[in-house]
This record gives sequence, C-alpha cells and structure tokens, in this order.
Amino acid sequence: MGPHNYYHSLQTRDNTFRQILHHHLSLLVIMTKSYNLGFIIEQALGHVTHTKNLQANLPKHTDVTPHWALPVWQKTGLASKIPVYKSNWTLQASLQARRMIGQIQRQTKLDALFFHTQVTGVLAQNWVRQIPSIISLDATPLQYDSLGQFYSHESGPEWLEQFKWRLNRDLFASAKQIVTWSAWAKQGVVDEYEVSPDKVTVIPPGVNIDEWTRPTPRSQTAPDRVKILFVGGNLERKGGFILLDAFRALRTEAERGDIPAVELHLATRDTLDPEPGLFVYNDMQPNSAPLKKLYHDSDIFCLPTYGDCLPMVLSEAGAAGLPMVSTDVAAIPELVLEDKTGYIVPTGDVTALRDALRKLVTDHATRHAHSSAAISAVAKNYSAADNAKQLIELLKTTADAGI
Repeated sequence: MGPHNYYHSLQTRDNTFRQILHHHLSLLVIMTKSYNLGFIIEQALGHVTHTKNLQANLPKHTDVTPHWALPVWQKTGLASKIPVYKSNWTLQASLQARRMIGQIQRQTKLDALFFHTQVTGVLAQNWVRQIPSIISLDATPLQYDSLGQFYSHESGPEWLEQFKWRLNRDLFASAKQIVTWSAWAKQGVVDEYEVSPDKVTVIPPGVNIDEWTRPTPRSQTAPDRVKILFVGGNLERKGGFILLDAFRALRTEAERGDIPAVELHLATRDTLDPEPGLFVYNDMQPNSAPLKKLYHDSDIFCLPTYGDCLPMVLSEAGAAGLPMVSTDVAAIPELVLEDKTGYIVPTGDVTALRDALRKLVTDHATRHAHSSAAISAVAKNYSAADNAKQLIELLKTTADAGI
C-alpha cells in the first residue's frame, strides 16, 4: 500500500484513533522545535559575568539559537558628545537595545526576548509588545534609588521620577514574565510596580560550580595563617576600608599571640600603601584562573558592602567553600545565612565586623562547617547551569504562549 493510500485509510478510522495520532504528531513537533531567542543584557558591573555564564551554558541547549545584543557604555565618538545621552545609562542601554533588536529581527524571526536588566527595555517597549518578552532584574529602580548614594546615583525631580516609574510599570505590564535575581527584588516588583506575584519567577544568576569547586577538599587541620579574601572593584562602596580597620585590629591581636596569624587579600581596582599581612591584586579578571586560585587558597570571604543587590562574588565564594561575612543589604541575607554559611553584620560597624571575623579565625570547626554549608547552599540555588536551564524553559514557554 502506497503512502497516499495508507494515509487515506487512516482518515477512515474512528475519531479516537485520529485524536491519538494528532496527539503524537503534536508531541513530535514540540520535540523537534527550535527557538530563536534574543538576549539583551547590559554590560555593566556584575551583569558582564552573568552574560558570560549564560553564554557558557546555552550551547547545552541544542534547540536554542541565541542572538546577543549587549549594550555598552559609549565613551567615545558622537555618543560621548550628545547632551543628556552621554551621561544617562538608561538612554544609552535602551536605545542601543532597540536598534540591536531591529538588526537581529531583519535577519531572523525572534521567538522571544530576554531583557536584563529592565534598563535595556525601557525605551524598547515597541519590541516588548511585538515579541513575547521576559524582563529580568537584580533590583527595581526604586530599590536601586534606596541604594543610590553608594552608586553616586541621585534621584531627579518628582515629575521625572513619576515619569520613570510609569515607564517601568508599563514595561513590566507589557512583558509576559518577570524574572528577579532574589526574593527581595521580587517583593519590590510586586509592592512597587503593580505586578502580580504569579508573573514573577526568582532565578538567581549563579556560578558554574564545577569551575569554582576547590580541586582538593579543605583540610580538617587548622592552618598556621588564616587568609581573609575580599573581591570588589570599589573599596569604598564595598566596605573595603572598614575591612582594613577590622583586619588591623585582628593583626594586633595576632601579634600578641591571642589569635592565629591573619592575612588580608584584596582583589580590587584601588591601590593601597603596603603594610604587614596585606596583599593587593589590581589585575584580577572575572572568572579567571588566577582569581579562582585566590578563592581556593583563602579561608574566609568578607564583603562588608554598603550598597549591593546580590553580589555574584558571594556565590563564587560559596562554591569555592568559603564561609562568608557580609552585611544586611538587599538580597545578601538570602545567601549569607546567619551562623550557617557565615555571618551578617551591620554596615559600617567595625567592631561587629572584627568580632564576626574573629569567630571564624579562631574556630576552625565552625569555619569548616560553614564552608560545607556554603557549598550546599550554592549547589542548591545558585548553579549557573541549573538556573540557565530554568530560564531557557521559561523562555520557551513564553515563546509558545505567544504564538
């Protein structure tokens, strides 16, 4: 029997058989479907590392063709001379995004768009309304304003702030889904921008755990010298100067023989004068082998930051098995769990910071327990591979729902 006659005979069977056939054919279409997905990610601060982690994990998803649009700060050329535009990141990022998406769309049909952060989508809402889109963010604009003094960011006049609020509210309303890096950011979206909780999914950025795992387990024996690590480009905003004061106090105690010897290792852009026990690294690159080795060789990670949302260095530290000391800022307590993966201290409190560090310096058993708990916490919630998979599935669902 030829294919045509066979198919004709199938048509003559009862409705139940045709329904079963249609179901299986539908499954086959779903299984073989491919997706063109646009990733629009601002290239600033920790979002650069987030981009690299996504780029490293997306090749595992063979049914996805990613198209990258990566707005960058334009410091030269005509853009650097245009009033307002030259100094406004929102204008630069969202207008670049709008143009880049147009270029991609002329070459291929995009099935869905992923904007990170909302900054890239504010003036690209024409695309958000045309193509099923997800808006991702580490903090809402209002949450960012609350931390603004630490980012050299000031709020504008009330009329301008209201205009910005409406733009972001409309952007969130136009998006099919919202992704936030933390429960803290989700609460901000829901409370501040009239978004239903059901529309928001928490997907942290994560780290590639295998790359950050220490090659050998940490020793059960306490080291002769305890190494404290800080990673942060801006010492002032990240609490580096407070950490220096706490370290000097600990160093004095160590010189008296009251506690083990301590070292402080700072990976930062800033320069410092030499002093005993202090090591400064000005050329460390994100995700680089030398940076990972620095994590692996250290015993404690400390980031007493004044202004951050969810610093990716903390998940890197946890993956490397470092107990953490940080501050009660934004989403940090979601990863630095008090007396489990480390300690939380008030911002700017040198005494509290010194005391928390002293606990870990002097108590190797607690340090080891917090190390194990940090590894488990990061593996459970901050795996870049797992979280990229969750994000891709959400993008596929969003694309399918938009058909």
